[in-house]
Amino acid sequence: MVRRPVAWVVAVVLLAEAVFIAALNWFLGMVVDRQGMSLAGLDPDVMSRTSKIAGVVFGLYFAVCALVAVLVAVRDRAPAGLGRVLLISAAVVHGLLGAFAWGPVGWRAFLFMMVVLALIVLLLVTYDRVGGVDGGAPGRGVPRQGGDPAAKPEPEPGAAPAGVGAPTSRGDEPQDGDEEPQDSVPAQITVPAPTTP
Repeated sequence: MVRRPVAWVVAVVLLAEAVFIAALNWFLGMVVDRQGMSLAGLDPDVMSRTSKIAGVVFGLYFAVCALVAVLVAVRDRAPAGLGRVLLISAAVVHGLLGAFAWGPVGWRAFLFMMVVLALIVLLLVTYDRVGGVDGGAPGRGVPRQGGDPAAKPEPEPGAAPAGVGAPTSRGDEPQDGDEEPQDSVPAQITVPAPTTP
């Protein structure tokens, strides 16, 4: 099965991205701080702190996504709940980063982001397909061969169906359908007109 290798590859790639993005933003923050750079009059200390905080936040985000992929690989089950939402958001983030990276960075960065996006989508799709009707909870979907333990037993040959031949109790009270249907509007009686003079 290709499911587990894909999950492990996604986990390794996302963890490497987490380390790289955190280190890159931390390095850029240090460069801004030491050089005293300013962009559009912003304080260099604010820029340095913001870059470092963004690096830590994005690094933790991709590390948690990598942890979700590791859990998927270990359990060999489709991600559910928050883990699924995290993987879908990671796919969206990679698509956006790839679109933005095409101009400033180049086509190699775009290609890398698209490969990671394809791996995450492949992970989600393969587990969804396998965990469909065949891999779902018992009692759902198409019944399998060999019988269902919750199925009703077959009736014995020659036995009457349930309810046939059973005595029915009928009291003096009127039952459904005993009374004549009554019209809500009384019928009008018309006398035919004479046709001969």
